[in-house]
Amino acid sequence: MPQTPHIEKHFTAGDTVRDVIIGMSDGLTVPFALAAGLTGAIASSHIVLTAGFAEIAAGSIAMGLGGYLAARSDAEHYASERRREEEEIITMPEAEAREVRDIFKTYGLTQSESAAVVEALRQRPQDWVDFMMRFELGLEKPEPGRALKSALTIALSYVVGGIIPLSAYLIFADAHRALNISIGVTLVALLVFGAVKGRFTGTPMIRSGLQTAMIGGLAAAAAFAIARLIA
Repeated sequence: MPQTPHIEKHFTAGDTVRDVIIGMSDGLTVPFALAAGLTGAIASSHIVLTAGFAEIAAGSIAMGLGGYLAARSDAEHYASERRREEEEIITMPEAEAREVRDIFKTYGLTQSESAAVVEALRQRPQDWVDFMMRFELGLEKPEPGRALKSALTIALSYVVGGIIPLSAYLIFADAHRALNISIGVTLVALLVFGAVKGRFTGTPMIRSGLQTAMIGGLAAAAAFAIARLIA
């Protein structure tokens, strides 16, 4: 009797998607909050734009550098731990074999059931190291060139996100009028971005969109209110 093939529809958000989310979320909210705060104190779109683009430049560099350093740190940590595992399977193979059996024990396998696998791993040192890296330490091999790719993705996403709330100030000279337009444009962008983020991360799209828009709106409102009190 023919059977319908089982197709799994899992989605795992990749590192690139994570970087876009980091860059866009900050890019949409930080320049938006800055522009709103400045508008609370001044009425010139030119000054808001100058400060806004300066913040985008500084923020994208800082965020990109942070992404680069984080990815480099992950790669260096992985390499260090792998060297340690390669040394341990040579200098203390029995202890490492016991660790393999302990890992299989957590999956319900008996000593005799895991013995064959342990023996096979002894004959394949690199596979043994790969096994220990993944199942003992929970570490995956970093993608080559990941650090630079992460830096560029986060920085560019930050720039794209930051331009959206400032676009109204490019059109209208009156900062307060531009702010009203910027609020609407940015809230729509936050809703759309939040929904897309929810689609990739497995969160309900409507809830994710509303949460993202609420966070961005609160940040801008707080900056605007503080600027009003200080001015």
